[in-house]
Amino acid sequence: MTHPLIRQFRNTGRFTQVHVDVFDGRMIPTVWDDGGGPDNFEVEIGNLLVYAAPLHEVGAYFRQLQSQWLPYYGEDLRLSRLAMVREACARDLEAIPFYLGRGLYFQAFDRLYKAFREFLQALFVARRTYPLCYNKWIQEQVTEWLSLPELYEELPSILSVRNIESSELGEKADVLRNLLVRWTCPEPHSHETAQPNAPPNGGPAAPSGNSGVTEGPPSVS
Repeated sequence: MTHPLIRQFRNTGRFTQVHVDVFDGRMIPTVWDDGGGPDNFEVEIGNLLVYAAPLHEVGAYFRQLQSQWLPYYGEDLRLSRLAMVREACARDLEAIPFYLGRGLYFQAFDRLYKAFREFLQALFVARRTYPLCYNKWIQEQVTEWLSLPELYEELPSILSVRNIESSELGEKADVLRNLLVRWTCPEPHSHETAQPNAPPNGGPAAPSGNSGVTEGPPSVS
């Protein structure tokens, strides 16, 4: 007979899945070319080392990786990646008026959404906090994890477009550009380096510090 927990899991919905990821512990940051970004470097570290739950005992190698990457990676790397992400975001925003001028409205929206995710990446890097994802649980991550409810209030309207064949996308790009300057500057922030203690609904629970075992799956879909 099927175990009751397995039956319960199967009944949660057709989009509920279990992913088996093979991970050797090597985290290699990429350098973006023109048009690159966003990437999952910080997301992978967060999911694998911050929000991960080892199936059995926490091994020495897992603790070694946590000591290497937590609470956050080195400052030189952080500053270089922050500059790279901010530059990519600004470049994508600058391209939107060009596409609008050519009538490429859906391409302009695609760049806006790309820049939106790059903004979130820069935001987390600026605040030395590993994210869970850039397209899920945005409210919880920004409002609760980063303690920026006033910023979150401005985010939904950026991707809420009434008429895609208009200048509206250019106006949204201007708003996001101002947020990029306001919230992702490399200067120190009052929000100290700390991974969240409460996860988004349905997401994995986060650890406090370098404790090792957490509650929740290594990756969440």
